[in-house]
Amino acid sequence: MVPLGVSLWPRAGVENDVTDVIEQARAARAAGLRSVWFGQRFDLDSLVLAGVVGGAVPDIGVGTSIVPINPRHPIVVANQAQTVQAATGGRFRLGLGLGAPATESAAFGIDEDKPVLRLREYLTVLRELIEHGGADFAGERLRAHSPMPTTVHGGQDIPLLVAAMGPRALRVTGELADGVLPLLAGPRTLGSHIVPHLERARPARPLQIVAGVVAVVTDRPEEVRAHATEVMAFYERVPSYRAVLDREGVERAADVALIGDEEHVARGLRAYVDAGATELLVAQTDLGGPADQARTWRLLGELAGRSWSGQTVHTSRSEESDNPR
Repeated sequence: MVPLGVSLWPRAGVENDVTDVIEQARAARAAGLRSVWFGQRFDLDSLVLAGVVGGAVPDIGVGTSIVPINPRHPIVVANQAQTVQAATGGRFRLGLGLGAPATESAAFGIDEDKPVLRLREYLTVLRELIEHGGADFAGERLRAHSPMPTTVHGGQDIPLLVAAMGPRALRVTGELADGVLPLLAGPRTLGSHIVPHLERARPARPLQIVAGVVAVVTDRPEEVRAHATEVMAFYERVPSYRAVLDREGVERAADVALIGDEEHVARGLRAYVDAGATELLVAQTDLGGPADQARTWRLLGELAGRSWSGQTVHTSRSEESDNPR
């Protein structure tokens, strides 16, 4: 059995973004999903949102996918992450990423020319802060000194995941993190590139490999794929995503999205498991609208309750509702 989760974001036109995400998380849990994940943009804060949702919805895991490391000092992130872990009773995973250089330069005036070195130093400091209650570190890209204890009781044992996809970032992730959280890295890239790099970096300890997959169950695959092509085009201009798309042998980001009926999506998800994924994070399930999202979540809930033994999954259309609540 492979755990499945979904990424959540407020729906358009709602009165309260946070309340809406809580409602979606409850619906995800009712559908049988194991975790919900939150991205970081320029409005809602993903760490705060994870704590609020995890406190409001029992028995579902919460995670960030992802918190960019450049705009936030690790002391700040350690404080936030431990608070979330304590608030959720140990159901939190911290997903980190190198961020988008062009966006961070424009927004924050940050121009990091050694991102992998910063990642290494960041993870080193973050572990010290969370596991040992303080840090005194002076590196090339990062300095951290905690003048008082940083321990939050109930906030330890936080799995650290990194959205690493390049060889050097994967090496650092394998050495210092608990797992990887790649998005748009298809089964070929996962099996031939990501998993082998992680195994070489840390051969003695299994790591969490949470594969991010865009998937929609729909009877309108051409229409939904056209919409996905438009919505996902910005990934193609980000160098790290462009590299994995090239490695996968596709031109458009939407080419790795799983869009079709239940059997098509289930077969596609199985390919990620066969390639080495230990967990699946399904994103952008709303690309086809509320009815398709409900249908997608229903399939994911079914798959979350099955062993991946090659069984064909059939979902009754007559049982579908118009939205995933």
